[in-house]
Amino acid sequence: MAESRVAASYVLLLYEYLERQGLDPARVLDARPEPEQHFVPMPQWQDWLRRVDVLEKKRPGLGLRIAECVSARHFGVVGYAALACGHLLEALQRLERYHASVYDANLATVSMDPNGVSVEWGVDRGRPGALVDETAIASLVQLARDMTGRYWPLKAVSFVNSRPQDVQPYEDFFGCEVRFDADRTSLVFGYEYLALPLRKSDPALLALLDKQAEALLDEVSRVLAAVDAWRRTLVPLIREGRTSLVALAEVHHTSVRSLQRRLAEQGTTFQRLLDDTRRHLAEGHLKDAHLDVAEIALLMGYSEQSAFTRAFRSWTGATPAQWRRLHQKVPSCR
Repeated sequence: MAESRVAASYVLLLYEYLERQGLDPARVLDARPEPEQHFVPMPQWQDWLRRVDVLEKKRPGLGLRIAECVSARHFGVVGYAALACGHLLEALQRLERYHASVYDANLATVSMDPNGVSVEWGVDRGRPGALVDETAIASLVQLARDMTGRYWPLKAVSFVNSRPQDVQPYEDFFGCEVRFDADRTSLVFGYEYLALPLRKSDPALLALLDKQAEALLDEVSRVLAAVDAWRRTLVPLIREGRTSLVALAEVHHTSVRSLQRRLAEQGTTFQRLLDDTRRHLAEGHLKDAHLDVAEIALLMGYSEQSAFTRAFRSWTGATPAQWRRLHQKVPSCR
């Protein structure tokens, strides 16, 4: 599992859990991840969970208790994406796309069948253990409930790990039968929950996205009004992963052919407009330095960091990491 990792924002859940118990996390674990640290190696996360489990004398359901106070900020880029969604279905689609930016041991797949909506994790990249799996699944379920503003039971939950002595805490938390020793870790819930609207439960994260968008809008304020309007519209579309000419035309209530003609009249194309908007937005994220380059790539609509790196180099002549180093603020000498 040494090659796997979890987001530093996510592991802060454990520090906050210990604080709620009146304990000093620095004494139980180590110092908190540094602000510029984006990921924690999986072995370290496993060790921290084991320490707390021993401290609590292996009381069942540690992962469930850790997850109780999860919020969008703990999920990093996934939380950002969820905040831009209108309902649970869209948020789940973002989860499938951005999953590796939070937890990359085994990737999630979302599917629908007669039993309901299923989210599954295989074991292709190993088995990180019961504490890791239970914390991850419980956190995801708690986040979905928190963002919809209501408790709702699942239809089924399965774990690849061995059955604990007491399963009652798990069935109470998930609201259904929980199975163990399964081939895949999975959860299933009813279709009716897909349409639940998401309440904007973490305005601080939404404000961060808005700040980045405002920086872009300031940058493009000098262009023609028509191009400015298209760029303003592209900012949330990029954030939502809808980077197509069709999506832009739909938002502006026009046909694809008409929009293409209007873009040509302004001396540009959709691809040029998209690349320019992405470049400005990516530069804003890189200057802020709150996000890892891989996370920025996902926010820019790229499924692979390598594709984002190639595109960014074609725009600026430098890789994202090189550009970030060149534009870091250097303290002035006095």
